[in-house]
Amino acid sequence: MLTKKDIRREFLEKRLNTPPDQITTLNAQLLAQCRLLDFSPYRLAHIFLPIREKKEVDTHALVDYARTQFPDLQWVISRSNMANSTMLHYLWEQNTILEKNTYGIPEPLTGTLIAPSELDLVFVPLLAFDIAGHRVGYGKGMYDRFLEQCRPDVTTIGLSLFDPVPGIADIGPWDVPLHIVVTPTTIYHFTKS
Repeated sequence: MLTKKDIRREFLEKRLNTPPDQITTLNAQLLAQCRLLDFSPYRLAHIFLPIREKKEVDTHALVDYARTQFPDLQWVISRSNMANSTMLHYLWEQNTILEKNTYGIPEPLTGTLIAPSELDLVFVPLLAFDIAGHRVGYGKGMYDRFLEQCRPDVTTIGLSLFDPVPGIADIGPWDVPLHIVVTPTTIYHFTKS
């Protein structure tokens, strides 16, 4: 089994080397899988916005779809503080102004603050995941700290352009598996703790 560092390097390189037309196809297939999920039980959903230069999952398409099919679902996005690895969460409204931060992440300038404990659903960014639902992110731990602030019953969904790895060698007690991971071909469900 590989370590998070090795998996991170391998999957970031894999994604960056995937041709743009194939990324477009994978995103369309991923959205088709997401359409099989029922978002009606949720009131507030947190979504990450993609760093396009890193060919991250196109979450804009998912939100556009969900806004038409589940109009009562409200969306929340974050602004990051890289100095202390924390995030503030804002309601994503019609008049929300987005601006890219130094990492290329579109973020809200201002808005209505939402506490993590109010969230019902969190879409979690990842570079890779394993067959137990553990994820490998960019390694800053921001989402791990954020998810600790959420309610124990919050549903977590990872979005991945690629299939899972068999395992991750350096999983620790702080690594909480996701409940669901959606890929272009499969929806993986993991046991809620």
